[in-house]
Amino acid sequence: MQFSTLQQKFIKVRSNKAFELFVIAVIIVSALLVGAKTYPMSATVDRITLFLDWFISIFFLVEITIRFLAEEKKSHFFKSFWNVFDTLIVTVSLIPIENSEMALIARLVRVFRVLRMVSFIPELRILLVSLVKALPQLGYVMLLMFIIFYIYAAVGSTLFEKINPDLWGDIAISLLTLFRVMTFEDWTDVMYETMEVYSLSWIYYLSFIFFTAFAFLNMVIGIVVNVMEQEHAKVLKEEAEANHEPTIKDLDEKLQAVQAQLAQLLQQKRDN
Repeated sequence: MQFSTLQQKFIKVRSNKAFELFVIAVIIVSALLVGAKTYPMSATVDRITLFLDWFISIFFLVEITIRFLAEEKKSHFFKSFWNVFDTLIVTVSLIPIENSEMALIARLVRVFRVLRMVSFIPELRILLVSLVKALPQLGYVMLLMFIIFYIYAAVGSTLFEKINPDLWGDIAISLLTLFRVMTFEDWTDVMYETMEVYSLSWIYYLSFIFFTAFAFLNMVIGIVVNVMEQEHAKVLKEEAEANHEPTIKDLDEKLQAVQAQLAQLLQQKRDN
């Protein structure tokens, strides 16, 4: 009974908005601390940063313990990828960073504590999950883009090698040059140089930019946005089910049922 009461308190703490904001604030301070350590510091400031570093590590340990104890079914806690991720980051962050062979690894892992911002803010989780789920579809777009890159690189190396070997000497260098063109990094200088020999070479550049910077980029954006909308709808559905609220699908089904009943009533009146 006492454990149940204690668990309810942990649940209240976990869902408390002030606690969530404080955790986010600590994550931001942790990120700033990582940046501060890249600058030369006096001995006093170094001791302060060391104290803050240990405070942040202990706080994260307490915070994830509260989340674990607030879980109704403890076995389900580690079924969540984000809980496993947070636990791993917090555990490794507890490795002593001074006078240890693991010091470098510990410092590197503590940099990744900034990623806890992603696991803690639902909107950022949706963005990251959407990007990961979009990768299979993006893979085909990237493959097609590579084919276009390869064709244009082969053509460019063949035609423009003698004009500027530094930019078109072989297909590998040509690929880098085309990437420069796609990102619009002084691409007109490259084009004007080849136009002095081949006056119509502007067609080569403009067609390449159309395929890559416009067509393929819009395809990538479209895929990511589509997956993001699906993930957002999925999250809304899960929240509605958790709160025992009707989802859009349920409302559509009820609307269709009402429409069917109205149609049946109208048909009966016509028959009478």
